[in-house]
Amino acid sequence: MASPYIEFTVGDRVVKVTNPDKVYFPEIGGTKRELVEYYLSVGEGALRALYDRPTHLKRHPDGVEGEAIYQKRAPVKRPDWVETVEIRFPSGRTAEAIRVTELATIAYCANLATIDFHPWQVRASDVDHPDELRIDIDPQPGTGFDEARRVAFATHEVLSELGIIGFVKTSGGRGIHINVRIEPRWDFTEVRYAGIALAREVESRVPDLATTAWWKEERGERVFIDYNQNARDRTVASAYSVRAKPHAPVSTPLTWNELADADPRDFDIRTVPARFAKLGDVHAAIDDQAFSIELLLERFERDGRQDMPYPPNYPKMPGEPKRVQPSKARHDPE
Repeated sequence: MASPYIEFTVGDRVVKVTNPDKVYFPEIGGTKRELVEYYLSVGEGALRALYDRPTHLKRHPDGVEGEAIYQKRAPVKRPDWVETVEIRFPSGRTAEAIRVTELATIAYCANLATIDFHPWQVRASDVDHPDELRIDIDPQPGTGFDEARRVAFATHEVLSELGIIGFVKTSGGRGIHINVRIEPRWDFTEVRYAGIALAREVESRVPDLATTAWWKEERGERVFIDYNQNARDRTVASAYSVRAKPHAPVSTPLTWNELADADPRDFDIRTVPARFAKLGDVHAAIDDQAFSIELLLERFERDGRQDMPYPPNYPKMPGEPKRVQPSKARHDPE
């Protein structure tokens, strides 16, 4: 028997949504139809965050309590209007990834049980030069959103001194993301260096609160600033992305004034549409200006410290220190 379905008209497209009453978010009874309708309700903002970017899909065909599929390659069978772009992974292998160019593509992906959208920090026109610097503020055990907020404001202070505007959003969990549009003049390695320089400066200002330590055993009860989110093929959930949790939280753009007393639990698949209808996209100006990272690169060079470790699945990178946790390195023979 054929699966039940409904159809949405999205611009010039008709998007078919199968099994619309399937429950994806058990805590709230949220369905697949509600997921698609959510993305359509915040479409302008979601499209702005994803537009023309290679995008990975985090799919949950059986809902958030089922197995996740992290899909980097575009489906082979797809409508001819769904665009793709070739990307190159750190291994050197290539793939065709979804390229989001219209709202209907987001709706199509949501029908595939895509809950989280994870875009690259590049545009399809130049996949080797990021146009976004990403600051991922990640609370560690013993810390939470309040500590992440204080680190975010310290980051905001550093960015302001550099004449750079950062756009802040909740991660959809306990963390905070800050996105900065940059001129697409530097490669992934250089943008990552800029991220390291920024993270080190923030760490120096609030050392009891923030850390750049890659190894968990060195972080303690501090908030980790994950500089590696600027490496090739590392992604974070986009603005307006739903997160795959039972209560359907949303990675929600905020103003800096709102961050002062924001509670991430207030932003979910059912509250954000009304917020968007009232305020629009509070990050609407994010593409108005692209910033230079030259001053951050100069700080990285002046700092004189070595590079930081890459994630374990990356090939050994030039200038990278030994990729072994300190407690084990101390026992290695010379």
